[in-house]
Amino acid sequence: MDAALLIDFGSTYTKLTAVDLENEEILATAKDLTTVQTDIMIGFKNAFEKLKEKINLNKVNFVEKLACSSAAGGLKMVAIGLVPELTAEAAKRAALGAGARILGVYSFELTKFEIEEIIDKKPDIILLAGGTDGGNKDCIIHNAKLIAKYIIKNVPIVVAGNKNAQDEISDIFNKYNIYYKITENVMPKLNQINVEPARKVIREIFMEKIVEAKGMKRAEKFINGILMPTPAAVLKAAKILADGTDKEEGIGELIVVDIGGATTDVHSIASGEPSKAGVTLKGLPEPYAKRTVEGDLGMRVSAVSLLETAGIKRISKFIPNSKYDIEERCKFLQSNISFVPKNEEDLEFDESLGMVATEIAMERHVGTIECLYTPLGTIYSQVGKDLLNVKYLIGTGGVIVHSKNPKKILSTGKFDPAAPNYLKPVNPEILVDKEYILSAMGLLAEKYPDKALRIIKKYIVKV
Repeated sequence: MDAALLIDFGSTYTKLTAVDLENEEILATAKDLTTVQTDIMIGFKNAFEKLKEKINLNKVNFVEKLACSSAAGGLKMVAIGLVPELTAEAAKRAALGAGARILGVYSFELTKFEIEEIIDKKPDIILLAGGTDGGNKDCIIHNAKLIAKYIIKNVPIVVAGNKNAQDEISDIFNKYNIYYKITENVMPKLNQINVEPARKVIREIFMEKIVEAKGMKRAEKFINGILMPTPAAVLKAAKILADGTDKEEGIGELIVVDIGGATTDVHSIASGEPSKAGVTLKGLPEPYAKRTVEGDLGMRVSAVSLLETAGIKRISKFIPNSKYDIEERCKFLQSNISFVPKNEEDLEFDESLGMVATEIAMERHVGTIECLYTPLGTIYSQVGKDLLNVKYLIGTGGVIVHSKNPKKILSTGKFDPAAPNYLKPVNPEILVDKEYILSAMGLLAEKYPDKALRIIKKYIVKV
């Protein structure tokens, strides 16, 4: 039997998915704690032993072994632009779409204090943008000089700014022996977003440099290669599910909420145009395939940050009769990142955190309506994406996969009449990635898009 072994080296768990390519079925899944601090292959081998208990490997020929990774913090980036609302925002979107976790966004001319701050953040890649083509080039050249002079030399730089500054930036980086790649401007014209070329280069550097730097090189002889950061794999799966392929129909506009131990990611595949008459768009155009990542909304690594963001009152709204002290419980979970709920009380507390994370992450992801009263009447403007009419809200991540009430968790991501300015979906059908396969299917879609789509349709369940 020809099969694919799909591997997600996650920040907490290494997850394996074995797929029968001919019958388009999930043969088995298994997971074990990721061991990136010692030897990444220890966790993989532990998970693989569990997989062997579920399937007869003598009858399986793994013709594909593909992997994604968010281990050791995943892909960490800093984005630099000119104007905060324009090129800096475009650079941020390019990095997020490539599957990165954004450590900071900087604009205008960098200061030495900001350079020191960037060094302390220890990014894997710096995305340097700024200026439309033919526009301001002094700023990006100034920033290139500071980066070349002070930034640690082994941090790759992606240059995606004013094309008229490229020659001078090349001279600067070559002089200081900086590893860099130049690609198309993320904003070649005012309010025109062009993020795909930068995303492609970021992914190339991820495969060339970051995988090796994080000790992932040891896994390469077992697999075909680390193809992409895990969030990029989930976004790929979401896009193929929504849009379909040349041979298979997609299901239409959707949102994926991925609640993890460190972050909560939201992916929307939708145009986001205003759905109501008389509403005008404000700000930069939104990407059709959009990802946001919230580093303060995690179930384990970021549990205390989630508490600080939401507050005790907002969490207790979802678990009013908990036997746990909310503050102490969040501290415990952050100190015990591999903790698995052992009873109903544990599950209920985890679910309450999942509900809060979903609610806040969705508020940050969706667009908002602003109302302005003028002498000519009331004007309504929309900032961000209108997702009121999105057809599907899909949940993935440990708390949702293992919950008895996934619909209850995801319902906090729906439109709330008490907060009507947030353009959340009004009446979406709620689906769950019960087998935890979205990242695996994003990998499979690189080589077998039709098979990946049919498998997703088969295993994403209605709740």
